[in-house]
Amino acid sequence: MTTLIIEDEKPAARLLQRKLEKLDIAVATMLHSVEESIHWFSNNKHPDLIFLDIQLSDGLSFEIFEKINIQSAIIFTTAYDEYALKAFKLNSIDYLLKPIDEDDLEVAVTKFRTRIPKADSGNQNLQLDFEQIRQMLSNPFEKSYKKRFTVKIGQHLKVITTDEIECFFSENKGTYIHTFDNRNYLIDTTLEVLEQELDMKDFFRVSRKFIVPLTAIKEIQVYTNSRLKVILPTYKEDEVIVSREKVQDFKAWLE
Repeated sequence: MTTLIIEDEKPAARLLQRKLEKLDIAVATMLHSVEESIHWFSNNKHPDLIFLDIQLSDGLSFEIFEKINIQSAIIFTTAYDEYALKAFKLNSIDYLLKPIDEDDLEVAVTKFRTRIPKADSGNQNLQLDFEQIRQMLSNPFEKSYKKRFTVKIGQHLKVITTDEIECFFSENKGTYIHTFDNRNYLIDTTLEVLEQELDMKDFFRVSRKFIVPLTAIKEIQVYTNSRLKVILPTYKEDEVIVSREKVQDFKAWLE
C-alpha cells in the first residue's frame, strides 16, 4: 500500500509518519502546499491512501482537486470543530482531529483496509462535493475559543482571562485554574471539556491532571521513564509531568 501525507507543518507530518510506521505503513512522500501537491500529482502515480490536511500554507487543500482528478482514498486531518465536520459525514469521508490520537489513527487505517480490497485500492474514483465541504468550512463556522472564565469568590464574581492562567489542573474530582499570581480557583468544568473550548495551539494537555499554556512554560527537564517535567513559574503543589505517550505530540506542539 502506497501512502502520501499532505500536511502544512513539517513537524506534524513527521510525527504522523512515525505513528503510521507503528502500524506498518510506510509513507512514500510528504507534501506541504497546494502548488507542490498539484505538481507532484501531475508527475507521479497516485498513492492508495492520502492523509490530507485541510489548511495548507498556500490555501485550502480542496484546490488540488480543482486541478487534479485524484484516484486515491483520503483520510482528512483537521483541527476544525465538530460542527464543521458534518460536511465530512455527509460526504462519507474519514477524518482525524488534531492532535491525532494513535488509537483513532489505527481505527481509521483499519477501516480503510477493511473497506478497500488491495487489488482495487489504487483505483478509487472520488465522487465528493468539495464545494459543499468548502462552504461548511468557511469563516461563519470557524470555532471561537474560550478567552475568559468567571469564578465565584464568596459573594463576588471574578473574571480570569486566559492570559492570566498558568495551568489548569484536576484534584479530588474538581477542576482548578492556577494563575500567574499563584492563586487557585475552582471552576465548574472538566479538563476534557476544556480541551474542546481552548485553542490547543496555545494549550496542551500534558497528562490526565494538567493542561498548560505555552506562555507559562519556564523550563522543560528530562524525567524518568522517557517522560518530561514542565517547570511553571509559581505552581509548586505537584510535579507537572508530560506522560510518556504524549511526549512526541508535546515536542511537535512546541515546534
